[in-house]
Amino acid sequence: EAVLRSLPSLGLRYAAHDQTARTLADWWQNQPQCVQLLHPAFEGSPGHSNWQAVCEESPGTGLAAGLFSVLIDTRFSQTQIDAFCDALRLFKIGYSWGGPVSLVVPYKLEEMRQGWPQHLNRGHLIRFSTGLESAQDLILDLNQSLQRHLPMA
Repeated sequence: EAVLRSLPSLGLRYAAHDQTARTLADWWQNQPQCVQLLHPAFEGSPGHSNWQAVCEESPGTGLAAGLFSVLIDTRFSQTQIDAFCDALRLFKIGYSWGGPVSLVVPYKLEEMRQGWPQHLNRGHLIRFSTGLESAQDLILDLNQSLQRHLPMA
Protein backbone atom coordinates (compact mmCIF):
# COMPACT_ATOMS: atom_id res chain seq x y z
CA GLU A 1 0.00 0.00 0.00
CA ALA A 2 2.80 2.44 0.89
CA VAL A 3 4.51 1.73 -2.43
CA LEU A 4 1.35 2.50 -4.37
CA ARG A 5 0.88 5.78 -2.48
CA SER A 6 4.44 6.86 -3.27
CA LEU A 7 4.36 6.14 -7.01
CA PRO A 8 2.70 9.42 -8.13
CA SER A 9 5.54 11.48 -6.60
CA LEU A 10 8.38 9.20 -7.72
CA GLY A 11 9.41 11.40 -10.66
CA LEU A 12 9.53 14.52 -8.49
CA ARG A 13 11.55 12.79 -5.78
CA TYR A 14 13.96 11.23 -8.28
CA ALA A 15 14.59 14.62 -9.89
CA ALA A 16 15.15 16.20 -6.46
CA HIS A 17 17.63 13.47 -5.50
CA ASP A 18 19.44 13.96 -8.80
CA GLN A 19 19.68 17.75 -8.43
CA THR A 20 20.96 17.52 -4.86
CA ALA A 21 23.53 14.87 -5.79
CA ARG A 22 24.81 17.01 -8.67
CA THR A 23 25.10 20.05 -6.38
CA LEU A 24 27.03 18.05 -3.77
CA ALA A 25 29.20 16.33 -6.39
CA ASP A 26 30.09 19.70 -7.90
CA TRP A 27 30.99 20.97 -4.42
CA TRP A 28 33.16 17.90 -3.77
CA GLN A 29 35.10 18.48 -7.01
CA ASN A 30 36.34 21.75 -5.53
CA GLN A 31 37.51 20.24 -2.23
CA PRO A 32 41.24 19.49 -2.06
CA GLN A 33 40.56 16.33 -0.03
CA CYS A 34 38.77 14.79 -3.04
CA VAL A 35 41.07 12.98 -5.48
CA GLN A 36 38.28 11.63 -7.69
CA LEU A 37 34.55 12.10 -8.14
CA LEU A 38 32.45 9.10 -9.16
CA HIS A 39 29.21 10.45 -10.59
CA PRO A 40 28.10 9.31 -14.06
CA ALA A 41 26.71 12.69 -15.11
CA PHE A 42 30.09 14.38 -14.66
CA GLU A 43 32.49 14.42 -17.57
CA GLY A 44 35.69 12.58 -16.74
CA SER A 45 33.97 10.29 -14.26
CA PRO A 46 34.25 6.56 -15.00
CA GLY A 47 31.15 5.44 -16.89
CA HIS A 48 30.22 8.93 -18.10
CA SER A 49 30.11 8.02 -21.80
CA ASN A 50 27.97 4.97 -21.05
CA TRP A 51 25.61 7.08 -18.93
CA GLN A 52 25.34 9.61 -21.77
CA ALA A 53 24.50 6.90 -24.30
CA VAL A 54 21.92 5.18 -22.11
CA CYS A 55 20.39 7.92 -19.93
CA GLU A 56 20.54 11.16 -21.84
CA GLU A 57 17.69 11.39 -24.32
CA SER A 58 18.97 14.79 -25.44
CA PRO A 59 21.89 16.82 -24.04
CA GLY A 60 21.35 17.95 -20.46
CA THR A 61 18.07 16.13 -19.82
CA GLY A 62 19.18 12.77 -18.39
CA LEU A 63 18.84 12.06 -14.69
CA ALA A 64 21.48 10.21 -12.72
CA ALA A 65 19.66 9.67 -9.39
CA GLY A 66 21.02 10.69 -6.02
CA LEU A 67 23.95 8.31 -5.71
CA PHE A 68 27.61 9.25 -6.05
CA SER A 69 30.97 8.55 -4.44
CA VAL A 70 34.19 10.39 -3.78
CA LEU A 71 37.71 9.15 -3.26
CA ILE A 72 39.50 11.01 -0.47
CA ASP A 73 43.26 11.58 -0.43
CA THR A 74 45.32 8.76 1.09
CA ARG A 75 47.11 11.22 3.38
CA PHE A 76 44.11 10.70 5.66
CA SER A 77 43.72 7.53 7.71
CA GLN A 78 40.71 5.22 7.72
CA THR A 79 40.12 6.36 11.29
CA GLN A 80 39.83 9.96 10.06
CA ILE A 81 37.47 8.90 7.26
CA ASP A 82 35.28 7.05 9.75
CA ALA A 83 35.31 10.05 12.13
CA PHE A 84 34.32 12.32 9.23
CA CYS A 85 31.32 10.12 8.42
CA ASP A 86 30.34 9.76 12.09
CA ALA A 87 30.44 13.54 12.62
CA LEU A 88 27.91 14.26 9.88
CA ARG A 89 24.66 15.45 11.42
CA LEU A 90 22.22 15.28 8.50
CA PHE A 91 23.67 12.20 6.80
CA LYS A 92 22.88 8.91 8.48
CA ILE A 93 25.14 5.90 8.06
CA GLY A 94 23.45 3.29 5.90
CA TYR A 95 23.05 1.46 2.61
CA SER A 96 20.07 2.46 0.51
CA TRP A 97 18.98 5.03 -2.02
CA GLY A 98 15.90 6.97 -2.97
CA GLY A 99 14.69 7.66 0.55
CA PRO A 100 13.99 11.05 2.17
CA VAL A 101 17.11 10.99 4.39
CA SER A 102 20.65 11.38 3.06
CA LEU A 103 23.01 8.49 3.75
CA VAL A 104 26.78 7.99 3.82
CA VAL A 105 28.94 4.86 3.90
CA PRO A 106 32.75 4.60 3.93
CA TYR A 107 34.03 1.61 1.93
CA LYS A 108 37.32 -0.24 2.24
CA LEU A 109 37.76 -1.20 -1.42
CA GLU A 110 41.06 -2.96 -0.86
CA GLU A 111 39.23 -5.45 1.39
CA MET A 112 36.40 -5.94 -1.12
CA ARG A 113 38.37 -6.47 -4.35
CA GLN A 114 41.40 -8.33 -5.61
CA GLY A 115 43.65 -5.49 -6.69
CA TRP A 116 42.82 -1.84 -7.10
CA PRO A 117 40.45 -0.99 -10.00
CA GLN A 118 42.46 0.68 -12.78
CA HIS A 119 39.83 3.37 -13.40
CA LEU A 120 40.04 4.63 -9.82
CA ASN A 121 42.62 6.89 -8.24
CA ARG A 122 44.02 5.66 -4.96
CA GLY A 123 41.96 6.92 -2.06
CA HIS A 124 39.34 6.24 0.58
CA LEU A 125 35.92 5.67 -0.99
CA ILE A 126 32.89 7.35 0.54
CA ARG A 127 29.43 6.70 -0.97
CA PHE A 128 26.62 9.23 -0.66
CA SER A 129 22.92 8.83 -1.27
CA THR A 130 21.11 12.15 -1.21
CA GLY A 131 17.71 12.53 0.42
CA LEU A 132 15.27 15.39 0.29
CA GLU A 133 17.12 17.80 2.56
CA SER A 134 18.33 21.17 1.29
CA ALA A 135 21.55 20.85 -0.71
CA GLN A 136 22.95 23.91 1.07
CA ASP A 137 22.22 22.36 4.48
CA LEU A 138 23.98 19.18 3.39
CA ILE A 139 27.01 21.16 2.18
CA LEU A 140 27.20 22.96 5.53
CA ASP A 141 27.12 19.57 7.24
CA LEU A 142 29.87 18.18 5.00
CA ASN A 143 31.98 21.28 5.51
CA GLN A 144 31.77 21.24 9.31
CA SER A 145 32.91 17.61 9.37
CA LEU A 146 35.68 18.19 6.79
CA GLN A 147 37.11 21.04 8.84
CA ARG A 148 37.11 18.93 12.01
CA HIS A 149 38.29 15.57 10.69
CA LEU A 150 39.91 16.02 7.26
CA PRO A 151 41.65 19.43 7.41
CA MET A 152 44.05 20.36 4.61
CA ALA A 153 46.54 22.25 6.78
